[in-house]
Amino acid sequence: MDSGGDLTYLRRAIGLAARSRAAGNHPFGALVVAADGEVLAEAINRSVPGKGDPTGHAELEAVRTASAAHPPEALCAATLYSSAEPCAMCAGAVYWSGIGRVVYGLSEARLLALTGSHPENPTLALPCREVFARGQRAIEVIGPLLEDEAAAGHAGFW
Repeated sequence: MDSGGDLTYLRRAIGLAARSRAAGNHPFGALVVAADGEVLAEAINRSVPGKGDPTGHAELEAVRTASAAHPPEALCAATLYSSAEPCAMCAGAVYWSGIGRVVYGLSEARLLALTGSHPENPTLALPCREVFARGQRAIEVIGPLLEDEAAAGHAGFW
């Protein structure tokens, strides 16, 4: 995918994060896109720690949906677009799904600066690149991109 396509899909993920926030959830969104541009799955965040399933991160939801409906050979050429850098849990899901590429907006470090010690977002200081580096297959990672746009959806939330 060219960088113009990457930015288009990343903005779509940022838009999903805005939808998530409008629905009363944490402001995160993600989608999985095939190499030919077909959107295989998209998701908003469904996780509110202490109030239901804490694993309902947008990235994990999108990976689950894409993995259930598409074969591994399609996923290895697919890209996960996420409004924020995938956490360790979501990076693990990307790895195990076979998705070959990740493009994200807001870095984990910038997210931590925005959320501070908010109890609903106890971030892990573990970049997705470090998680992927421990695996047996390469995953291309691009990001942070459009970080100010991605951060705007968090303004006043935390």
